[in-house]
Amino acid sequence: MKEPGDQDTDGGKLDGSKSDGRQSQSSSKSASRSAMKEDYKLLEDATEETFTEGRESRLGDDDYSMEQLEGSSSSFQDDYVESIAESRYMETPAPDSERAEEEVKKKISENFFYDYAELISMPFVTPDSNIPLDLLTLVHSFGYDCRKRANLKLLDSSTVMYIAGNQLILLNLKTKEQNYLRSSSGRGIGVIGVHPDKTYFTVAEKGVFPKIIIYEYPSLRPYRILQDGTELAYAYVDFNYDGTLLASVGSSPDHTLTIWNWKEEQPILRTKAFSQEVFKVTFNPEDDEQLTTSGSGHIKFWEMALTFTGLKLQGSLGRFGKTATTDIEGYMELPDGKVLSGSEWGNMLVWEGGLIKVELCRAARKSCHQGPINQIVLDEGEVITIGADGCIRIWDFETIDTADTIDETGLLEIEPINELQVDKNVKLFSMIKMSDMGNNIWLAQDANGAIWKLDLSFSNITQDPDCLFSFHSGAIEALAVSPLTYLMATTALDCSVRIYDFAGKTPLAQMRFKQGGTALTWVPRLVSYTGAQIIVGFEDGVVRILELYDPKGLTVFAGRKKISDADINLKQVFKPHTARVTALAYERDGEILATGSRDQTVFFFEVEKDYKPIGYITTPGPVCQLVWSSVSHPESTLLIFCENGYVLETPLPTIKEEEEDHDAVSYEIKDMHIKCFHFSSVKAKILRLIEIEKRKKQKELKEKEKEERRKQLAAEMKEDGEKEFQVEEEEEREEEEPLPEIFIPSTPCRILCGFYSEPGKFWVSLGGYDSGFLYHCEFPPYEKSINGTEKKDEPFDFRFLEDTEDNPIHTITFSINQDLMFCGMQNGAIRVYILSQNNPSLTNMVDYWHFNLHDNNYGCVKGISTSFDDRFLVTTGADSNIFVFTIFSEFELMKAIKAKVPSPRFGIEAEPIPEDIEDPKAYSIENARRKREHDKLMKEVEEIKAGKREKLKALRNEFQQLLEMNKELPKHMQFKRTDFDLDSKIRAEIGRKTAHKIQQVEKELAWEKEKHQLGLMKLQNRFRDSLESDTIVVHAIQSDHKISSYRLVKPSKYSKSKRPSQSERRTSKLERFEKEGAGRKDSQKDTGESINVPEESIIDKGKKFRPKTLSEIMVENQIEKTRKLILKAERAQLKIQQRRKEWEELYKSKPQDDYEDPKDVQAIKEAQLYMGDFNLKTAPDYKIPEHMRVNAAKKEEELGHLDSMAHSKKMHMNKCILSLRDLKVAVIEEIQCLVQELKSIQSTLHISKHIPIPEIPQIHPEEVPEKRFHYDEEILLNFKQEHMTIQDEKPSELEQRRSTGADQRTDCHL
Repeated sequence: MKEPGDQDTDGGKLDGSKSDGRQSQSSSKSASRSAMKEDYKLLEDATEETFTEGRESRLGDDDYSMEQLEGSSSSFQDDYVESIAESRYMETPAPDSERAEEEVKKKISENFFYDYAELISMPFVTPDSNIPLDLLTLVHSFGYDCRKRANLKLLDSSTVMYIAGNQLILLNLKTKEQNYLRSSSGRGIGVIGVHPDKTYFTVAEKGVFPKIIIYEYPSLRPYRILQDGTELAYAYVDFNYDGTLLASVGSSPDHTLTIWNWKEEQPILRTKAFSQEVFKVTFNPEDDEQLTTSGSGHIKFWEMALTFTGLKLQGSLGRFGKTATTDIEGYMELPDGKVLSGSEWGNMLVWEGGLIKVELCRAARKSCHQGPINQIVLDEGEVITIGADGCIRIWDFETIDTADTIDETGLLEIEPINELQVDKNVKLFSMIKMSDMGNNIWLAQDANGAIWKLDLSFSNITQDPDCLFSFHSGAIEALAVSPLTYLMATTALDCSVRIYDFAGKTPLAQMRFKQGGTALTWVPRLVSYTGAQIIVGFEDGVVRILELYDPKGLTVFAGRKKISDADINLKQVFKPHTARVTALAYERDGEILATGSRDQTVFFFEVEKDYKPIGYITTPGPVCQLVWSSVSHPESTLLIFCENGYVLETPLPTIKEEEEDHDAVSYEIKDMHIKCFHFSSVKAKILRLIEIEKRKKQKELKEKEKEERRKQLAAEMKEDGEKEFQVEEEEEREEEEPLPEIFIPSTPCRILCGFYSEPGKFWVSLGGYDSGFLYHCEFPPYEKSINGTEKKDEPFDFRFLEDTEDNPIHTITFSINQDLMFCGMQNGAIRVYILSQNNPSLTNMVDYWHFNLHDNNYGCVKGISTSFDDRFLVTTGADSNIFVFTIFSEFELMKAIKAKVPSPRFGIEAEPIPEDIEDPKAYSIENARRKREHDKLMKEVEEIKAGKREKLKALRNEFQQLLEMNKELPKHMQFKRTDFDLDSKIRAEIGRKTAHKIQQVEKELAWEKEKHQLGLMKLQNRFRDSLESDTIVVHAIQSDHKISSYRLVKPSKYSKSKRPSQSERRTSKLERFEKEGAGRKDSQKDTGESINVPEESIIDKGKKFRPKTLSEIMVENQIEKTRKLILKAERAQLKIQQRRKEWEELYKSKPQDDYEDPKDVQAIKEAQLYMGDFNLKTAPDYKIPEHMRVNAAKKEEELGHLDSMAHSKKMHMNKCILSLRDLKVAVIEEIQCLVQELKSIQSTLHISKHIPIPEIPQIHPEEVPEKRFHYDEEILLNFKQEHMTIQDEKPSELEQRRSTGADQRTDCHL
């Protein structure tokens, strides 16, 4: 491991004052550790006999209910609560005068550096122990936390840096050499940043009030330390364009935004950025006084404003408006102050003045990227967007800068200048440009586990994307180390298995599959002597055996590409489980393989016979670990740990003979003697005993003090001294606090790991409430009658583990000599206990070495293993990191070592590759056997049915022959048909059974029938019942003309509102015309008579019309014309008479020449009196009369009236079209009759006199839309057939797409 060396002494002096807080924290932590250890020792001394002699007296208080004790051990939460209580926001800076004084006081020399050795976190070692601090030394890291935001930074043209748990790794791209910087808090690193000049870089850490450490590059000396910027962790840091200021933003819970004068270690401004997670903060390159932050569902624009109270940060939250709210990962400040950001759906948003000015998309409303845009960069006048879809697109800056909306949608369509698809299955997270002059080379962080080198010059000599490094993506699920050399294998849910040479610090090979790997182990040498095989379990229940070999040992063909150092070959594959495989274990003699799964089964295989299945057993819960007994045990047994608190022990399964096994219906083993241990929580009882012993010791100390006090008073005051002592004793008497009650969690705590101690005994580590101890358990005697799910068992011993109350052990491994126990913790730390040999009871498990390595929040150690010679230790975590350590030894390695890849077997290149199981729905071994037995049984049944059918067929033929013979006999000798019935009741019984079956089927389908009827009724209510008439299109018979009716719905709410009656409103001319008829008007006088002349409408004609002959139609038409002419003449005569009568009445009512109407006289008088009193509408006191006012009610009545009129006109039109359709139907029927007459006439004529018969017009489907809702059994059967055809076509299309995709992938590989 390479780290910075010694620093100058000046740094050490100042660092001593600045590291007091860290030292005080470590001292308080040590004090809490020692106090807890004393309590544990007290309990161990007092309860040793109790735990070895009996359980009933020790754990008899089962009826008590106990609340969880607080303060039993020091925890991170306590420090966190205290730290939050002390935190304050600094909203405004100090006045100028005070600030100037502080600058004078706190001016730091530019040549000052801190001491790295005093700053970094160191491993914890038990006090007064001989454990060296360098027990484990980091030598290499194979992992990369590719899903961490902005976890790739460039320091120079050949050096990049990234975070790996509690380490900062500086990687040389040319030599692949790694340098490491440790975190100072030991809680992890939050984010990193680089100065614009590449002379400094920042390491923003995690922890309680973490620090921001600024290192000088390339010396790697700590230059400045910024403190109190956030409460728990930093989310992002960024320098301004000149590098004089630093902006930082914290993560949950405070999300504090701070602007630093980092060279003076002073905050300038501080405020809360937002209430939700903040992803990023950046300065505007053109203006240092403007900043932007973005995060979960928001973007915020900041400005440093000088107010009357001083300099402040003023934030303006971006308002999305009608655009959907989105998380914003990538954005960029434009020179004129606008901001260009990405979105979750892949479009770009242009922000101006806190609002979205325009949303940019591609042509045809296609999104700019398929998925979120994670970064936006302005480079050389071009905008570069990096998407999670693996694409990089180049856009014209001028087009984006001048973009504006053109319609109400707010979208503007633009197209990229260039684009680059990096590769399939690539999810780009961030990019950095390399500083090579004249080159447009970038490094990209791939969230799917890679670092890419990309050429964005888009010229004729542009290089293809180059994957520089490949890593696991996500949590690493399993780890295995070779028993023969320095090789290790890992697998993860990213569907890959990888092989590493951890001594040579080189990744060797990888192999990808359809499903993610979940379990892995190296095949022991007893099975594969060369150590070339590994066995891997996957999340779909498949187990694959892979073979590793050195391809250099194969025959080299001409033209072959560069040969790699190692290659992997698929040797065998089988599927024992239906859920993810969680454990794989070989029996100590290598004869049997056991596989465990979350489907609550353990399967056994006979290794010698090509992993022939032996059988499986069911477990009470999901299996999490399998451990075979060691050679020291008299019998070979399997220890099965289940997640839900059950531990099982099984003997070796009995291997059946070939014939006996072939006849078995299932692989399930039901006669195995399985011991069961159901863990019951005893932590509350242990804590109660600790409290009892603690109070007992305190009581003894008080008694001694009282005795000494009594003797002292007796010597000084003699008789009065005794009375004085009694008075003091009564005053000091206090009531004892009640003991903590017994608490047992309702849900069993999860078992994390365990191992054998002795035959029939084991140690186990649990999570949840029961964490903090290792429990020693023993299996009860085997009893077949006892139900293992109901009984509760308790451990007989335990070991207290310091500082594991909320940090349990997840995985355990031992050194070869069993003198070191390596533990992987939940918070990513490694703990090493020093043990004595041959001590399965762990009595001396006191001294330990503890160091935080993986990420403390999500870096749980998933795997830990030592090399075959105990020289190396390898750890894998859920944070994608793989660390390799050297274990302290007195014998140092004198020369570089390298793993030896096994040589290939003879003829391995000619062996056929076994067919892999790629379908996750493929049958497991057990399901395949059951399917085979089921098919066999069905085949036998079908054979029996076929035999019965043949017999029935023969009997039926014989019966038919008898019937024929009976027919040939004379009638008086023939039997009646009923005489052949053996029993008339049989036919009646068959009919009854048939009717009963039909009734049963109807009952079974009653629910489905009712369901579909209700669905049909709802559809009709929603879509059909609201219609008064559907669209009818009537086609002409001899031309292309057609007419369509209106599709009318029921009248709207306006037509249903109250409308004025006929007497309240004046009828319109159209209404009067419809009411009076075309040739008639009512008289305007009251005495006028009305003449009604009935006239048949075309609707009545259509109703009365019946099919008639053509001659009848012509005669009727002539009569109708004559009748109309007569009616017209009569109307004209009546009209002349009526008009003459009206003139006579008018002349009779003519007044005399000097006649004056009294009403006119009165009106003239009133006008003369009130002349000039009429207000104009422009007058200020003018009031609109009530009848002239317009209100909502009047408009609603008007709307209702208009709607009714329009509806009635459309209805009239529809009735006319409907009658026209009926007329067409009648005409077609008449034509059909005439055609039949013609055919009958032509049948009597000679064929030479035949004339072609005209075609009969057809009725189109759209002319009778009501028939669409008429169906019969034939229509329903055809619909069912079409539906089944569509369903059958879908799987074939999917298979075709898959095959096409596979062919494309094969072509790509070729």
